[in-house]
Amino acid sequence: MNHIRSLTSVKVAKEAVQYVGQRTFSAGAGKAKKGSKGTASDAPKASTLSEEVKSTTVVGANILKDGADPKLLPDSEYPDWLWHLLDKRPALSELRRKNVETLPYEDLKRFVKLDNRARIKENNSVKAKN
Repeated sequence: MNHIRSLTSVKVAKEAVQYVGQRTFSAGAGKAKKGSKGTASDAPKASTLSEEVKSTTVVGANILKDGADPKLLPDSEYPDWLWHLLDKRPALSELRRKNVETLPYEDLKRFVKLDNRARIKENNSVKAKN
């Protein structure tokens, strides 16, 4: 209780509190332009792109200074493997339950990788306990 009383009696200047809580950035980012006082011009601008442009191009994917955003192609123009990138793959426990000799090559490769990773983690935890 004595600590609480002593903390409540400490008075801190308002300027010091503002300085401690102030977040700083690089020199150019924090400075406002002359005449700018946080008006509506600082707010993010609404998109001026039409719905047709949004549905036919990948807006923001251009990485070149003089390039243009790439156009979307029909699904048949993309490789087959692209459509399987987000497929769920079996977990290590599921792979351990299956017969290793009958696993497809990709699943076998995944099993070896995950099993090695699990053994390394187990060995590291045993060494850490000693």
